Amino acid sequence: MSDRYDNKLDATDRAIIEKLRGNGRATNREIAEELGLTANTVSSRIRQMESAGQLRVIAVSDFAAHGHNVLIQLAIQLDNRSATEAAVELAGFPEVFAAHIVNGNYDIDLLIAVEDFDALKRFMLERLSGVRGIRSMTPSISVDILKYSFDHAITG
Repeated sequence: MSDRYDNKLDATDRAIIEKLRGNGRATNREIAEELGLTANTVSSRIRQMESAGQLRVIAVSDFAAHGHNVLIQLAIQLDNRSATEAAVELAGFPEVFAAHIVNGNYDIDLLIAVEDFDALKRFMLERLSGVRGIRSMTPSISVDILKYSFDHAITG
């Protein structure tokens, strides 16, 4: 792997990423044609960026399309248990789609998607009540999603 993948992306890498952002199903050949490259060059650069941890191609689904109509952010405070250990356990629940160890007033921040409020009640009372070390939980119910994006600015 070349040294250029140890630090920064060049203009060609950024262009490939932008094409994938616009159409995650685009083939290497389609990207190559649009950028004036060969399919082998596009394929090689994608592999190098993936290997360097600079690119990950993922599918993002719509919560409601899968029957998850209630989104909750849950801030958790712990007693006598490491945040990492508890977060790993909590991340194992299928309702949890993101688990973060945080600083500040809370130890863990979860993002949870459930079908309805009955499912939320079951999750809170049946699943979370069995997790050792939880001192308090502060839920926030999402009332509207204004932005749902995994993109971030690429610099230098």
